[in-house]
Amino acid sequence: LIREMTHFIRSSALTNYVRVARELGLDPYQQLSKAGIRHPALLDPDVLIAAESMRSLLDSSARDSKVEDFGLRMAETRQLTDLGPLGFAIQGEPTLRKALESVARYLRLQKESALMDIDEVDDLVVIRISLLSDGLEPQRQSIELVVAGLYRLLRRFLGDNWKARSICFSHSPPVKATVHKHVFGMQVLFNQEFDGIVCRAFDLEMPMAAYDPLMASEVRRHLDALLAESKLSFPEIVRRLVHSLLPSGSCSVETVALHLRVDRRTVHRRLQREGESFSAIHQSVREELAVRLAKSPGRSLNEFAELLGFGSASAFARWFQSRFHCSVSQWRTRQCVVLLSTIKHAKSHD
Repeated sequence: LIREMTHFIRSSALTNYVRVARELGLDPYQQLSKAGIRHPALLDPDVLIAAESMRSLLDSSARDSKVEDFGLRMAETRQLTDLGPLGFAIQGEPTLRKALESVARYLRLQKESALMDIDEVDDLVVIRISLLSDGLEPQRQSIELVVAGLYRLLRRFLGDNWKARSICFSHSPPVKATVHKHVFGMQVLFNQEFDGIVCRAFDLEMPMAAYDPLMASEVRRHLDALLAESKLSFPEIVRRLVHSLLPSGSCSVETVALHLRVDRRTVHRRLQREGESFSAIHQSVREELAVRLAKSPGRSLNEFAELLGFGSASAFARWFQSRFHCSVSQWRTRQCVVLLSTIKHAKSHD
């Protein structure tokens, strides 16, 4: 069983929601109530709301308005001021690359469920975005909102004429990608192995005009204090790292310990103190991601194996069978049967 936990985000994530909802013919306050989000959250950007409530709000709004790119539309006019503490982190760094690294470090102050990894491959930089989930529902709207927000941030410093090498989403394409092309200024790739942005490494070496070493030191001290006060538990920190490291194929307790700057015995001891174990967390994250991937049509067993850190498709297939007592194709068939039964039941009560 996958253990559920609640992640929180700052209510500044709701920026532009009311405007977009009204433009698409929705009652924004009715949608907020349906998702369990109190209306005062619109007035204070620092109010914490459950990430799953935000996901539910975006999904239901996209469904009720019959607009597949609802989250993307919310990101169109996002500003640096909407980032709260992250806005200070960005302006307190000497280069855009350092600013992005700072965003990755402090991102959970804005959105506990978000992870950002920055990898360099030859002359390219790959910026990956992942969203941890309390459940197993699709996160299309949420991930498009975050990636588009990051893209707008890059263009804020690199200029309106700048374009990424590619914009990648792991979910399937919409019926029409017109808004995607408008927001990103280029064709977007779907059904990819990750969600995020690929750009030239050279672009990120741009100096930040507002950099002030003294201010940077104060900003880091303040943000580090906020991180220390955050309520993220040690098991959740490990869970985030496992989620991020799985696709690399080197997600071991030793690797996690290296990222945390402790030894493997310390990781085991601290997890045991809170009634957890590394193997249980590793297994739980794998199960969560496997189910989410299985819901995406068109993925091969080789893709599953690579994204979940298995050495081969056959190794993944054996693991999936042992955990879910069926093959991936059988699992998908069962899900279709359950979905059709649910729809039939709902219609019978109309």
